[in-house]
Amino acid sequence: MRSEVAQKSDFSIVRYAQCWEDADVLLQALQAQPGKTYLSIASAGDNALALLACGPRKVVALDLSQAQLACLELRVAAYRTLVHAELLELIGSTESERRPALYARCRAQLSGEARAFWDERVDAIACGIGAAGKFEDYFALFRSRVLPMLHSRRTVGELLEPKDAQRRAEFYDRTWDSWRWRMLFRLFFSRTVMGRFGRDPRFFDYVDGAIGDRLLARSRHALVDLEPADNPYLHWILTGRHGDALPFALRAENFERIRANLDRLEWHRLPIETYLQQPGVPAFDGANLSDIFEYMSAENYDALLEQVAGACGPGARLVYWNMMVPRSRPAAMADRLLPLTDEAARLHAQDKAFFYSALVIEQVRA
Repeated sequence: MRSEVAQKSDFSIVRYAQCWEDADVLLQALQAQPGKTYLSIASAGDNALALLACGPRKVVALDLSQAQLACLELRVAAYRTLVHAELLELIGSTESERRPALYARCRAQLSGEARAFWDERVDAIACGIGAAGKFEDYFALFRSRVLPMLHSRRTVGELLEPKDAQRRAEFYDRTWDSWRWRMLFRLFFSRTVMGRFGRDPRFFDYVDGAIGDRLLARSRHALVDLEPADNPYLHWILTGRHGDALPFALRAENFERIRANLDRLEWHRLPIETYLQQPGVPAFDGANLSDIFEYMSAENYDALLEQVAGACGPGARLVYWNMMVPRSRPAAMADRLLPLTDEAARLHAQDKAFFYSALVIEQVRA
């Protein structure tokens, strides 16, 4: 089976310098446990690393892009070499003037290919490797050009201060939700602008309807129903740093557990379709599939979902997100996969990476 996604885009650049799926939700959805084996889309590596905190037997991370795997590999080197506070500096979660020196300490741990990749990106390292992707550039453009036309730094700071639900709703309605916010938000997060500056335009091949309206509704959920003070994704979008609101893999309490299990992580530059056709593939207890099904036809989605399910043991969970394209278990697989719709809806309501329209959890039947 050929990879449709591999034919769609230029994978020589870093598209995502961070994982923009909430690992807290992912780990609960997978019911991640010690001694299990997991398949994960690599992306920038954060969520594959988050799985290591659960003490797995093995995590296999796959990506089409050598640039994305270079992001993962540098993170692995940083966990091996740096202390926690230094890792946050290198990522860009906190301010730092010494990122090139931190990279120099990690450099010997890298493969020749990853070393060459990062040696050519001195400016990206100096800014923080979590800012090195096209998607992060898109948010930086929003932060520097659009947000100042909408709200002052003081107002942004007020949004990110802890509040109870009533005060969050009052602040949103009275201060944040202006006509200008709604208009410019819809424009900036439209298919045209996002396709040019954020995602590859081909990633919208199967999207119908207005993107901006859907994202605007989800943003209200993030700003009112959830606590913005605790949301690392929102902090980065609005400030360019995580500060004290850290994603799972970057929290101090998870650092040593991830470091201790780094040898249980392997990564490959392969389409998932190709990897699963190889001999000796382990039986997986769960799969983090990110949002890869957004980028393929319904027919290819059906075929790949069946292939992934076939590589998993009974009770394994397949977890993936829909952003704009609805994908869920085809009727033909009703005897193979059990949709856990109530659990998925409950976890989606907690999802701090608020721009996804749905979370899907499907369990391989015994």
